[in-house]
Amino acid sequence: MPGASRSEPGLGSRARALPRLGRIALAGAPDRGRAAVRRTPAASARVWRLLGPEQRVAAAGALLLAVSTLGSFSWVEGAELLVAAAVLLLLKKRADRAAFHLPFGDGMVIAAAGAWAAILILVRFIDRPLGQSLLALGCAGLLAAAGLRERAKRPADDLPTREAPTERL
Repeated sequence: MPGASRSEPGLGSRARALPRLGRIALAGAPDRGRAAVRRTPAASARVWRLLGPEQRVAAAGALLLAVSTLGSFSWVEGAELLVAAAVLLLLKKRADRAAFHLPFGDGMVIAAAGAWAAILILVRFIDRPLGQSLLALGCAGLLAAAGLRERAKRPADDLPTREAPTERL
């Protein structure tokens, strides 16, 4: 085919339909992927150092919750993975000093995520092996406890503070 000789080697038939700049970007993608993989351990260590003790416990609980989903997989395990990923993303954004507001604060959101994960685990408690169910339930409890401890340490930013009342004009 005359058109096949114009595409870069190793890009396949999809690259032929892309404009030239798209093919160049696609050709450089593996190099960017390798660089991202090299940065990941250093970035993870940096995020871990920036987290507080309660946040570290929440991160460990979320990681263990994700590990506890191994085995038979259904929508419940998918929801548990989503909860774990959301908590990890929240903690990473806080370590990166991203400014955003959560109603009731980070601690209550993490505690609610742990409670929701516990409910999901109880739904499938009988269908899963006992050890896996107990591990998952313990991880959800760890997540909820870390969230409550975080809430006690750092109240939400939208709660009124106990300051002297202002004078009305």
